[in-house]
Amino acid sequence: MTELSSSTTGSSTTGSTHGWTGASAILFDLDGVLTPTAIVHERAWQELFDGFLQDVPEAAGYRESDYFDHIDGKPRFDGVRDFLASRSIVLPEGPLDDDPANDTVHGLGNRKNKVFNDIVSSGVAPYEGSVRFLKAALARGLKVAVVSSSRNAPAVLNAAGLAHHFPVVVDGVVAAAAGLPGKPSPATYDYAAQLLDLPSEECVVVEDAVSGVQAGNAGTFHSVIGVDRGAGRQTLLDAGATLVVEDLNELL
Repeated sequence: MTELSSSTTGSSTTGSTHGWTGASAILFDLDGVLTPTAIVHERAWQELFDGFLQDVPEAAGYRESDYFDHIDGKPRFDGVRDFLASRSIVLPEGPLDDDPANDTVHGLGNRKNKVFNDIVSSGVAPYEGSVRFLKAALARGLKVAVVSSSRNAPAVLNAAGLAHHFPVVVDGVVAAAAGLPGKPSPATYDYAAQLLDLPSEECVVVEDAVSGVQAGNAGTFHSVIGVDRGAGRQTLLDAGATLVVEDLNELL
């Protein structure tokens, strides 16, 4: 196990390795942690449900808070189901590869995915502070992995120029193939630790979503670092984060 020195003073995280001292690996969420694609997801979800709800006038319109309350960090189709449930709307599931034009759970999810991919196809600029933290972790000999609910994680990593850093990527496709439940279950993070050949106790979870922080907290991980990209510092702490930063650069 790689040992890291800590210079933590009081509750400040600036200029310290507080939260990842003694860890052997960092397990990163992708959207909102490494790349600003969480914003793209928000935009895609809003476009999806704004259009869908035009034909359901009795239901309340889509609000910005809906993303954090019902969708953020969850597998795509779970996000569809939970949002629809919040409006007391029940739709047939449809086949997994349902046409995006169909108003089914899988049809809506595939429609959202098309919007998302159209937006990111022009490239993605990763967060500079996250890249610095990633390179610092690698320089110290830590292993790294990406654990994302998105089925688009490999495409986003390629678009951001980060794919070569991550030999292990557990995304929505991998989770489905392995029969793993999505976040807030810790199963996908546990699976990533196994693929790195490490006990979960030596792995740090880095998350920006409430469901992801809950996933880390539900496991036996070294620590859970929350990155506040809009969910709220106290919200992430309440979900079980060991500490919360606004940028991973604060941990260097």
